[in-house]
Amino acid sequence: MGEMEELYELPDNYKSITKRFKEYGDALDELGRIAKEIGPLDEKTCHLIQLAASAAIRSEGGVHSHARRAMIHGASSEELYHTLLIITNTIGYPNIAAAMSWVDDIVEGSETSSTPMSDK
Repeated sequence: MGEMEELYELPDNYKSITKRFKEYGDALDELGRIAKEIGPLDEKTCHLIQLAASAAIRSEGGVHSHARRAMIHGASSEELYHTLLIITNTIGYPNIAAAMSWVDDIVEGSETSSTPMSDK
């Protein structure tokens, strides 16, 4: 994975909270691990779903995080944008427009990605 792995770093706030409250951080990590292991979805698909959920709650940090991690697990920029486009009728265009700009932040920061579905 090499360069793509460098795209992902835990947010400072998350690191601070889980350092101060170690048991809580361990529980969060365990919950995420178990939730992924009990089902048939691969890592890329899990992060695309989490990307959509992050967009729905207008979480810029969540969109950044799951876009990065989806790319680490093989998602293309087209898959990131399509994930957002298909939920437009569910969460509304203004939320999609915001989430698209946050995905642009990640895609434009990656030398290995293209943005054929964007205006850029």
